[in-house]
Amino acid sequence: MIQLIAEIGWNHCGDMELAKKMIKAASKSKATYAKFQTWSVNRLKPGEWDTDGRREIYEKAELSKKNHIEIIKCCEENNIKFLSSVFSIPDAQLLIELGCNVVKIPSFESRNIELIQFCDKNFDIVFMSTGTSTIDEIKESSIHFKKTDWFLMHCVSTYPCDYNMANLPKMFELQKTHGIDKVGYSDHIQGIESAKIAIAYGAKVIEKHFTIDNTLPGRDNKFATLPNELLDLSNYISYIDQMLISWGNGYQDGEKNSREHYAGRFNG
Repeated sequence: MIQLIAEIGWNHCGDMELAKKMIKAASKSKATYAKFQTWSVNRLKPGEWDTDGRREIYEKAELSKKNHIEIIKCCEENNIKFLSSVFSIPDAQLLIELGCNVVKIPSFESRNIELIQFCDKNFDIVFMSTGTSTIDEIKESSIHFKKTDWFLMHCVSTYPCDYNMANLPKMFELQKTHGIDKVGYSDHIQGIESAKIAIAYGAKVIEKHFTIDNTLPGRDNKFATLPNELLDLSNYISYIDQMLISWGNGYQDGEKNSREHYAGRFNG
């Protein structure tokens, strides 16, 4: 079964009603998870985000504990799983307090061994994106998954990404090293055809940035997948799952009439 993550992230820009609309849309689009991001601006170090406007966005889109509770409840009411990315151990601790047993480690923290070890000990499932890391670095990080059920998400951390930058051969290398059932694809290419290609080459988890309106503020809203596109991708996954149902090596019941009455129906 291929899992589909709708990465809402900070596309809500701190508007909880908008976040709920996105959750409901992701659920109707048949996504497995509605994913957000958990951070505290109080712990944000100085950086280029201080001069390019991102700090203001971080401040606006930061989710309080109360916001998390509200979002988790909305996910439960709409039959979609809640998921969030964490950037530090205090972020992960907040999710544990809220009863979460699944977590995402983003690409930029894929070499953060202390965070990886903490998540491995405290969550049942960990998804980790691998953008910005080399294969050898990913191998080193992965040995610290001892207890949890974990998945590596091949990723190229450019926003948006072009087809010729997708580097699927790196995903193949991850599959070879860690097993095909442990590898997915976090996709930053616009549209859904790239995700379909990754699925055809064995990706078991797909993550797509998700929005309900490409004209909403923020970089990610502009290239994010819309509900009708995500539903198309969900249906595509469903068709694959159906076509992979095994009926053995004989003929099926539906073929019985054709087998018994159509063979040799023309003389000569």
